[in-house]
Amino acid sequence: MRFGKLAALGFAAWLLSTPAFADEQVKPILDSAEKLKPDAIKFWEQLVSIDSGTGDAQGINAVGAIAAEELKKLGASVDLVPNEHALAGDNIVATFTGTGQGKILLMAHMDTVFAKGSVAKRPFRIEGGRAYGPGVSDDKAGVVIGLTTLKILKELNFKDYARVTLLLNTNEETGSRGSRTLIERLAKEHDVTLNLEGGRAGDGITIWRKGSGTIKVEVKGRASHAGASPELGRNAVMELAHQVLQLSKLADETKGTTVNFTVVKGGDRKNVIPDYAEADADVRAVVSEEFDRVEHDLAATIKNKLIADTEVKATLTRTFPVMPQNAQIDALATMAQRIYGELGKTLALGGSGGAADSSLAAGVFKPTLDGLSMIGANPHTDREYAVVDSMVPRLYLLTRMVMELGRKP
Repeated sequence: MRFGKLAALGFAAWLLSTPAFADEQVKPILDSAEKLKPDAIKFWEQLVSIDSGTGDAQGINAVGAIAAEELKKLGASVDLVPNEHALAGDNIVATFTGTGQGKILLMAHMDTVFAKGSVAKRPFRIEGGRAYGPGVSDDKAGVVIGLTTLKILKELNFKDYARVTLLLNTNEETGSRGSRTLIERLAKEHDVTLNLEGGRAGDGITIWRKGSGTIKVEVKGRASHAGASPELGRNAVMELAHQVLQLSKLADETKGTTVNFTVVKGGDRKNVIPDYAEADADVRAVVSEEFDRVEHDLAATIKNKLIADTEVKATLTRTFPVMPQNAQIDALATMAQRIYGELGKTLALGGSGGAADSSLAAGVFKPTLDGLSMIGANPHTDREYAVVDSMVPRLYLLTRMVMELGRKP
């Protein structure tokens, strides 16, 4: 199967024409998933119990070592791929070769947003049918679902695919800056990319994502004594506060564009007028043109200053591109809904303001689907959880998708 621009409609038509499994074909996959569930939960706990925030080389490599060992047991060819920009930790690329024609890329990430020591404060636990812990849904669950799916395929002796590759990324939470070339290369080498971010609340998957970027604002002022001669200073913090308020208005609710300041730094002594301050804003947009508009308006807006003789600089750095909904994604989503229907379940479709590696795969014009891991909620907070009972249905969904995408159309 080759999915260039000319093949897009043929790909969609083939997906939509594939018949559902018979009941007797469903049972072996479900039985295998149920059998592997207890060990999968233990593996999940093992991963969540390791602090692996982006940049924590020790933690990320510890997670990677555990995953790599399991993948080698399954017969994978495992490569450790360093990040391009010397960011901490090695990416894991595990490859399985079969006898079919389809090439499928599975992706998950090993890093979290949480600082070292978070696991000690909030260890893995299951309570009320939900699993809790740092990165339990985003994205340690994705690693578990990807690896366990490969175990199911091995148990069923299914090899009707040309290649199945599992990529475990080390720095997705900071824009995959050190892994972007690797992700794009692998996506181009495969026919389809299935990203294992958390399933959406309401038992859904993700068919579009906003793009992301960061605004960095820096203000230079002049220091002076805060009590004896404040009038001689130029308060960088006050000017930064002014800039934060007016730059926040670059958001456009009607277009789905958000600008949220999340990090602010300035001053280090309470009796000194600060001469430097900086802030970072998270920017999200549904369409790429909005980043152009924000960048243009950014330069004009900062000229309006509150405090004279301060120097203001602002830059926009783009991280993940937009993952737009298209015919290929719609066809994959329809396939996923049909497969989920074999379990008597309904799979909801939706989009996300959160950016992810799926945007990079979609950005090289490859069919891409996201949100295929367990159902989760509240990522990036101490309230993050994943629904334990969603494990088996999601294992069935991913296993069946690999089976259908791997065989010859």
